[in-house]
This record gives sequence, C-alpha cells and structure tokens, in this order.
Amino acid sequence: METTQLVILAGLVIGLFYGSVGLLSGFCLMSSMRGWLAEGDGRLVRSYALAIAVAITASQLLAGYGMVDLGKSIYLQQTFSVPVLFLGGLLFGYGMVLSNGCGSRALVLLGRGNLRSFVVVIVLAIAAQMTLKGLIAPARIALVQASQITVNATSVPSVLATLGVTEVVSRALAATVIVVALILFAFAHPAFRRSPGQIAAGIIVGLLVAGGWYVTGYLGADDFNPVPVTSLTFIAPIADSLQYAMLSTGLTLNFGIATVGGVFAGSLVTALVTGRFKLEGYSSPRHMLRSAGGAALMGIGGVMAFGCSIGQGLTGVSTLAVGSFIAVAGILLGTTAGLRGTLRVQPLAVA
Repeated sequence: METTQLVILAGLVIGLFYGSVGLLSGFCLMSSMRGWLAEGDGRLVRSYALAIAVAITASQLLAGYGMVDLGKSIYLQQTFSVPVLFLGGLLFGYGMVLSNGCGSRALVLLGRGNLRSFVVVIVLAIAAQMTLKGLIAPARIALVQASQITVNATSVPSVLATLGVTEVVSRALAATVIVVALILFAFAHPAFRRSPGQIAAGIIVGLLVAGGWYVTGYLGADDFNPVPVTSLTFIAPIADSLQYAMLSTGLTLNFGIATVGGVFAGSLVTALVTGRFKLEGYSSPRHMLRSAGGAALMGIGGVMAFGCSIGQGLTGVSTLAVGSFIAVAGILLGTTAGLRGTLRVQPLAVA
C-alpha cells in the first residue's frame, strides 16, 4: 500500500473512533463549558482537560523520541499574528455557542440524524472556504500582514530554552507542569472520578490526537511524496470535504477529508447500533438563522485562529505552541461571553 493511501485509511479509522466516542460520551468543548458554567456539572470539562493532558503527553513523547517532527505543523510557525489568532478564537467560541456545538460535534450529531447539524456543516464549510481562498481571504491576509510578528521561540519549551535550559529538560518540564495541572483539575472532581465513561473518552480522544501525529508525521514521512504533518482538526478539512464532494475530479483525498468522513460514519453506525438515531430539525426560522450565523462565525474564526476547539484546543496545544495557547484563550473567552457574559446567547427551545 502506498504511503498516501495508508495515511488516508488511518485517517478514516481515527475518524471512526472519534465519531463513536463523541456520540457515546458527548465530548465537546461547548457542552463542557455550558455544563460547567451554566449547569454546575463539571464532568465533561474535566474529560476535555484529561484529553489535553493525554494528547500533550503522547505527542511530546513522539516528538522527544524523534518519531514526529511537530515543527513541520502549522502551529509552530515563527511568523504569526497574535491579534488575528485571538480574534479568530473569539469569533469561533461565540459562534460555537450560537450553533450549539463545534464543527466536530456537528458531524457527530449529523450522524445521529440531527438535520440542524447539516446546515451548520454546510455553512461552516462555505464560510471557511471564503476565508481561506474566497471573498474574505484578502481582508484576512491584509490583517495578518499588518499585525504579524516573527519570533525565535514558537513553543513553551523553546521559551524555556532561551533561559539556558536544554531542549530535553525544557520539553519535559513544560509538558510535566501542564499535564500534572490538568490531571489534578480533572480528578479533583469526585463526580468525574465516578464517571468511567468520561475518563475513557478523555483518554481515547487524547490518544487519537497523538495517533494523527504518528500517522502523518511518521507513516507519512515519505521522502518522495510526504504528506502534511497534522492531526485532528475540522475547520479546513470540513471545507475541503465539501469541495471534494462537489469537485472530486482533479482533487485528491487527504488525511483531513478522510477523518471528516470517518467521524460522520462512526457516529452514524454507533447511533444505528445503539438506537440513538433520530431525525431532528429546527424549532423556528429564528433558531435556524442563529445556528447558521454561528456556523459562519466558526468558519471565519476557525480559519483566522488556525483551528477549532479540537484543532487548536487539543491538537495545537499538544505541540505546546505559543500561538495555540493564544487562540485557545480567545476560544474560551468567546464561549464564556456567549454563555455567561454581556453578550450572552439566550437559549432556544429545540424541537
């Protein structure tokens, strides 16, 4: 089997696992934040924190043993725009609240029969493509060029290395401090400790992130036909998937498109097997308008932030990239503003 075909197949398998786990556990940053801030249930947010901890640990071990060069990913670029990353995160986080979930969650819910998520996926894909290559792209590029900076230290370990700490020690120190803090946060909650399903979901999703790095960075490291080093992320891949579905002639499958298809298929099969499949729609035109508006914000903001709540929140953070922490700060602030801040989104009844 050729390298590219192997990477595509592996991406499909990773997506299948994510779709199944996402449906069974409800894994989603927006749901996590809503449960924690609005409902006082902190189990989901701790599952998300555990996923970050596992993703960092496994990804940094792969990088430390030289199996994957995370420096080839988009997250560790020396030139980036802090304002654009943060603003993109804000837009994505607020849009996520409007749409009642992120792009990956929309794919999972679509597999369960939620037709609202079909609108979210389509609008998100169109808005993302417009921001990447279409009408909005010139404005995004101009904004980036006007505010970008070039840094020598692109990650937390490299920042520590500027203080004279060796690369090995700085990587281990940074990863250990962050991972220990996340694990303590997760398991300090008694209800989470009594939730084996949520614990398993956090561990599995974290390992899937590392699996994506291994597939693209190690299995895909072909000297003649290398594949981009990446892992779980959903904004650009959803946009690429829509384009591939419309114009497959002349286009090629990649890891991201395969993952998107796998998430939908994994959720669909799991929903059918467990009896969770149920067709659902919008309760009102206003509900549809708000959902579509949130999807557009997620598409635009996700491109500006170089990722979504999974693409930056898990995959980007697993590289310990400085830019990823900036984007995630924007996502968290935007989500909080939508749930509890002055721009709080009022809940709508769902059919």
